Amino acid sequence: MFKKTNIVSVPRNVGSVTEIDSKAETSPYDVSMTRDNVEAIWSSVESFYRTGLQPGMTMVIRRQGEIVLKRSIGHARGNPPPNHPDQDVDQVLMTPDTPICLFSASKAITAMLIHKLCEQGKLELNDNIGKYIPEFACNGKENITIAQVLSHRAGVPQIPISNPHPSLLFKWDSVIDLINSGYTNRGDGSQQAYHAIVGGYILGELVKRITGKSVESALQEFIAKPLGAKYLTYGLHKKHQELAAYNYSTGATPVFPINVLAKRALNIEFEKIATISNSPGFMDASIPAGNIYGTADEVSRFYQMMLDGGVYNGNQVFEESTVKLATRPAGPLTIDQTLMIPIRFSTGFMLGENIFSLFGIKAKKAYGHLGLINIVTWADPSRDISVAFLNTGKSLDPRSLPALGKVLVSVTTNCSVLR
Repeated sequence: MFKKTNIVSVPRNVGSVTEIDSKAETSPYDVSMTRDNVEAIWSSVESFYRTGLQPGMTMVIRRQGEIVLKRSIGHARGNPPPNHPDQDVDQVLMTPDTPICLFSASKAITAMLIHKLCEQGKLELNDNIGKYIPEFACNGKENITIAQVLSHRAGVPQIPISNPHPSLLFKWDSVIDLINSGYTNRGDGSQQAYHAIVGGYILGELVKRITGKSVESALQEFIAKPLGAKYLTYGLHKKHQELAAYNYSTGATPVFPINVLAKRALNIEFEKIATISNSPGFMDASIPAGNIYGTADEVSRFYQMMLDGGVYNGNQVFEESTVKLATRPAGPLTIDQTLMIPIRFSTGFMLGENIFSLFGIKAKKAYGHLGLINIVTWADPSRDISVAFLNTGKSLDPRSLPALGKVLVSVTTNCSVLR
């Protein structure tokens, strides 16, 4: 199923490429953990790094609202796989505050913009999309609701064009026109099929039409500024682009059927994504489903706000009822027809499960989102943790998922259930 190996250089002493924000990390004993718990989690991250599949990684864990782990390992730039054109790029170490593209983990944050408009009485989740975007209501899409888009049940999982050039994603109006003119025979919400790109544009267009503001402005007003975030932006301002971590395609090259499934989900070939994401065009664009940039601390802050009933630093960012609505299951556990794995969604978030899930073991109450295979961001109310695990290796290598699974299991086993 795979061919060719393509890994980055890993120093024998991984401590030489590790940065710990010791001023930010609180004593684990103050939040029902031990130093051994924290180091066990970090050891699992180091093991993942040693696979050579991750050029750089950052992780922040908050427990009971306090940061117990804020660290980075590897390089933000300049340690690409062999034969990559970035061989001459100067090496820059990853830091705990390096901005990294969240890819699909952006979806959860974008979804909360819609929930904010619902909270403000400007829409209802069961409203038809056509109420606000009349051009959309055609070709079997007449009865698709906002809630169905949020929960990946809208029946329009792909941009309706064969082999689109990646630069299409930078052309908002062209993408919206294609989506509006597209057909579906699944517009009744009967099938769950992950909407990797399309859903974000629909939600972003709703924000524009309802508020008269750009989706970028709405993100800043409703989420980034209340959280005191420097980033949490679609793309990056030009003055920050030189700070962004580069993404690299690593590991064995996926072949049939993995490459087919990846392209079906993403509309473009998996191995092109990393290169595209490092381009100025990508960083200049707004792709609501896939190009929010943020630090691990900022993303953990977002989920801590959700855990705290919508409150951050004494300010009510969202009403508690809004948070409950956004994280309530929208359907049962089912085989997603795009991802071909069993998964539940709320209206905006991927949900955890009891045995094993994207958020570790015994994490039924957890909610969050995956970002291009290895990025995982989530909150787990039962453990009172908010976690952001961000990384830059874009890999479908068979060694990757076990290494990631080890990290997820380590987090859940070393953060005991509190309630």
